[in-house]
Amino acid sequence: MKAMILAAGLGTRMRPFTDKKPKALIEIAGRPLLEIVITNLIESGFDEIIINVHHFSNQIIEFLDLKNNFNIRIDLSDERDELLDTGGGLKKASWFFDDGKPFLVHNVDIITDVNLKEMMKFHNERNALVTLAVRKRETSRYLLLDKSTFELCGWTNIKTGEVKIAISGRETNRYAFSGIHIIDPAFFDFVGDKRKFYIIDEYLKLAKNSKIVGFDHSDSFWLDIGKPESLNEAVKWL
Repeated sequence: MKAMILAAGLGTRMRPFTDKKPKALIEIAGRPLLEIVITNLIESGFDEIIINVHHFSNQIIEFLDLKNNFNIRIDLSDERDELLDTGGGLKKASWFFDDGKPFLVHNVDIITDVNLKEMMKFHNERNALVTLAVRKRETSRYLLLDKSTFELCGWTNIKTGEVKIAISGRETNRYAFSGIHIIDPAFFDFVGDKRKFYIIDEYLKLAKNSKIVGFDHSDSFWLDIGKPESLNEAVKWL
């Protein structure tokens, strides 16, 4: 199976750790985030991975060379000239997903024990265009999912009061997005000539006519390594 790791971000919230290295190489108990995610993907059955790079990209290249690409196929998507946001970065790497099969996208700064095999099974059984890993947690931005079908119906920012509705007239629950998604490559047929775009906005547009669903993993461990204080919690879990 194929997967993409999103590792091109500047990691500004993790300064000073990211002043001299990419966020992907910040270590948790002696293991870089990138290694933790790659190992988890391999253990879940993914053996072809593409990683987008930008910030201190040469360090990531050197690390992968040192690890002999973890003895699987690992390619890079070069965004050194310009960061393309999640949507644009995904589209730039679309050439990699040429087998017509669903693939997984995983943020490099997410540590979790969510069952990725079960998530892929869930995606295939529902014949979805996109499946989003979601959970019940406190945040400012939420996906609005149908209470019975878990279809994506909207998005809201509870701090600003902004609401975006994709499907109206549904009873919904609020779930936080976990930075992991499974995507059918047919998704790229809908994107068109867009070059740089925010992926959630695109999902909201597509949800009106395509099946985009949430996979609830509220019972699993999940941690966003977004701020320095999250490092201690990650060390305890590992």
